[in-house]
Amino acid sequence: QVQLVESGGGLVQAGGSLRLSCVASGSASRINVWRWFRQTLSNERELVATISSSGIKDYASSVKGRFTISRDNAKDTVFLQMNALKPEDTGVYSCKAEDGIFNHWGHGTRVTVSS
Repeated sequence: QVQLVESGGGLVQAGGSLRLSCVASGSASRINVWRWFRQTLSNERELVATISSSGIKDYASSVKGRFTISRDNAKDTVFLQMNALKPEDTGVYSCKAEDGIFNHWGHGTRVTVSS
């Protein structure tokens, strides 16, 4: 079993930056894909960024060029560096870890961007 804990959310002004972290515990060595999702005020869940075990990254078009996903395999942690934040980036950000059999989710961390 894998447990995920996100941190790093908060309140920031438009144009600011935040760095989210997601730490895995348990059978984290089996994780091969990490993803960050966000649930917006309209209650829609959006895939924000993905990083594979080989380091291949993918981003939603709405965040490309502003957000960067990275991982520290030694610490079983994935990061989401968010720059040039906009009010529409507001939401609850959750990480998802996939081990090829199960999908594991964290509880999320709230990001609020004020205009």
